[in-house]
Amino acid sequence: MTIQLPEHVKSILYTLEHAGFEAFAVGGCVRDSLLDRTPDDWDITTSALPHEVKALFRRTIDTGIEHGTVTVMMEKEGYEVTTYRIDGEYEDSRHPKEVSFTSNLSEDLKRRDFTINAMAYNDRTGIVDLFGGMEDLKAGLIRAVGNPHERFSEDALRMMRAVRFSAQLGYEIERETKEAIGELAATIQNISAERIQVELVKLVTSPHPDRMRDLYQTHLTKYILPEFDRIMKTPQNHPHHCYSVGEHTIHAMEQINPDKILRLAALLHDIGKPLVRSVDEAGIDHFHGHAERSKELAHDILRRLKFDNDTIRTVSSLVLYHDRRIEPRKKTVRRAVNLIGEDLFPLLLAVQRADILAQSDYMRKEKLENLSAAEELYQEIAANHECVSLKTLAVTGSDLIALGMKPGKQIGETLHQLLELVLEDETLNTKETLLAQAKQSYFNTSSSRKA
Repeated sequence: MTIQLPEHVKSILYTLEHAGFEAFAVGGCVRDSLLDRTPDDWDITTSALPHEVKALFRRTIDTGIEHGTVTVMMEKEGYEVTTYRIDGEYEDSRHPKEVSFTSNLSEDLKRRDFTINAMAYNDRTGIVDLFGGMEDLKAGLIRAVGNPHERFSEDALRMMRAVRFSAQLGYEIERETKEAIGELAATIQNISAERIQVELVKLVTSPHPDRMRDLYQTHLTKYILPEFDRIMKTPQNHPHHCYSVGEHTIHAMEQINPDKILRLAALLHDIGKPLVRSVDEAGIDHFHGHAERSKELAHDILRRLKFDNDTIRTVSSLVLYHDRRIEPRKKTVRRAVNLIGEDLFPLLLAVQRADILAQSDYMRKEKLENLSAAEELYQEIAANHECVSLKTLAVTGSDLIALGMKPGKQIGETLHQLLELVLEDETLNTKETLLAQAKQSYFNTSSSRKA
């Protein structure tokens, strides 16, 4: 089987081979090529030692030279070239005590995580597949190379990577590999929050966010997202629901675009429900105040996982307002956009739609019709550039000062009062009308103070 290598990769392989060394494209780029996917990057493995690689190329960067990795620059693109290596003993489920180089490709491949990532290729040799990677690709399996306990003990993040690859590719995790994850799940605590965050985002934005169930079933969420365990165990005996909180959450994730912000909002929108659950005399579950508690938890979870401040702010806001029903009237929609923000409002509508689609059939048609009507009004408001914030109010603080107001707190208060009028009635948003209203209000206030 032939893989179409990029010209830069061909050039690097040729240079290494011409100098008497072995060299192969390796890992994910081989896997993706065999799946007719475009690789994100191309990694190269070679029998050449790092200093020998550096001597063959004009521009190199020592990106990980202690582990045998040199980045070769070809024009403006960088390609990681790593010497065949054998990892020493692992003590912390993250790093080997030592790394030794080898001239044997098979020694290098057998330390890799999964069979589908342990294949190498060059045009002269073709596919090198020592561990059944091609067979597992055809069968749709994620299988550890060799003993799964050994692979996961070397780097505990590989357990999350197994679930993430299954979500991205739609593959099943091979039985022994999955059992080993369950047995070693606690070692994920040795992995940094930053690395866990990267894998979680890749999983939730994949074509199969439902593989969150695998994270739960293998006990990984117990250590990285214990709040998810709670919602998986929380029932929703209520006419509007047909799933537990956790299953509802998974279905909501499936109903929304694979965008990081949207999927995280869907993942966390009901995360606080277990904390506020109550059961009435008829046995019906209620979750009063769950949006506020979910927002608080979402903020804490995202901060714990080292997300950036903008992601934390945006997702937390969507979670807070996800249960806010928007009456399909223009003034109501304008007020909602003002409250939630012009950038966030379309995202909120997407979260609310996914939330409805993950509920029971009870009143689903009416809910969706209401949401669609509100969305149509929002689009009309946006198309007509109707005022929904101080940014588009027809007067500014400078206009009020020119009117005779003194700079200070009253300027801001007056602008917000005028905005309230415009949110109620868009036709009032003219400079003449608003200045007249401001003038009347200002001088009436001044007169009453003098009196």
